[in-house]
Amino acid sequence: MRTEVVTTLKRQATKLLADLHESKEPILITEHGQPSAYLLDVADYELMVDRMKILEGIAKGEQAIRDGRTMNMEQAREKMNKWFK
Repeated sequence: MRTEVVTTLKRQATKLLADLHESKEPILITEHGQPSAYLLDVADYELMVDRMKILEGIAKGEQAIRDGRTMNMEQAREKMNKWFK
């Protein structure tokens, strides 16, 4: 992963963005030698957010199973029929 100081971002934002769009490689921005932000391509960011939503849904489902908050097929059918009436 490429790393740039915040000063480079301030002075060469257009070039950094062009490089980012071409390479699709995230850029770590540092301030005073410490990580401060990541510069990501929009499509890559949106894909990452979508994947996180899926993983969060899976985690909620697994927690529901551990908590015993499940139902059989007939119970699910009855519940869904109430929604469609």
